[in-house]
Amino acid sequence: MKHKGLYFMVALALGGVGAVHAQDNTAASTGSSDSTAAPAWPNGFDDRWYIAPTIGGYYNDSDRNTNSRQIYYGLGVGKFFTPDLSLDLFADRTSRTIDRGAANGGGNGNAHWANNTVGVAARWYFANGSWRPYLLAGVMGSEHKNPMDSSWDPAAELGLGISKSITDSSDIRVEGGYRYDWDDQSQPTKSGYGDWFLGLSIVSRIGAVPAAPAPVAPAPAPAPAPVQEAPAPQKVVIDLRGVNFKFDFPKKGHVHASEIDKALAVPTSDSVAILDQAVDTLKRYPDVHVTVAGYTDSKGTPAYNQSLSERRAQIVYDYLTSHGIDASRLEGPVGHGEDNPIGDNSTVAGQAQNRRVELQVQQ
Repeated sequence: MKHKGLYFMVALALGGVGAVHAQDNTAASTGSSDSTAAPAWPNGFDDRWYIAPTIGGYYNDSDRNTNSRQIYYGLGVGKFFTPDLSLDLFADRTSRTIDRGAANGGGNGNAHWANNTVGVAARWYFANGSWRPYLLAGVMGSEHKNPMDSSWDPAAELGLGISKSITDSSDIRVEGGYRYDWDDQSQPTKSGYGDWFLGLSIVSRIGAVPAAPAPVAPAPAPAPAPVQEAPAPQKVVIDLRGVNFKFDFPKKGHVHASEIDKALAVPTSDSVAILDQAVDTLKRYPDVHVTVAGYTDSKGTPAYNQSLSERRAQIVYDYLTSHGIDASRLEGPVGHGEDNPIGDNSTVAGQAQNRRVELQVQQ
């Protein structure tokens, strides 16, 4: 094996993963509240099937007597079986040019050494958020085609990677690792080869985004007091439970009222209806002053949760003012992070309850 090239590939694969991971200065390094999509999926995570076309490069074992680098391409089909484990069935192909050797003038000849590989790969994700680093392990069968042999042998691979969510239905994966092929037929004196690889996959989920579980019916807006009784503003309760947010939303810069649909969980119409009900209540009670307060669940660091709760309060605050509620009647917006939970943070349902914004009536 050519050591300088080998060290370069290892540094590129592992260093590249660390570099992309470090770019996420909110979700991956500090932790993301609502870091899994559990509340958005009926069974706690997105278990849709996906396809993952892949392209990458090998740094070949010098014992193969082929060119040292070449491209491979493939296709995977898989799904998540738990929030942190996915399995892919995959196939890939590469074609190497055989090295003629010094005795034959050096350089690469016209003969090729091709590999067709079919296998299964498991990925264990050990962080949450839109950036998700993972460990990779795979087993496979490798078909070798060269002037001396055409046969199948077992192979296995280990590696590291990172996945970045692009939309609700697509991710990008970058991974690097080491694949060992127990090929003992292609050359009489060799019994196996180890190659380094670096690959890029585009993951596309199949089908529509699963609908969120039906939210608990929100409490109805308080009925107007009888005409003969003046309503007491301090007794008015404006309940925004049922206004559901997507995990890790709204993002920075997405807190304007016009972008509220980006932050709300599907179906957004349920949450918007509750906000409109709150606007109507405030208009019917013009003497009421409220504090707009945001909260998160306990996932992620306190600092990140504080920022996320402030953005949630801000987008509701902007929604109220854009629908005719004078800002002089609103205190805040303020964020309380993961403080004052109303649900059990050890359960999916409790976490969903704690991701909320409240309109707290001033006494």
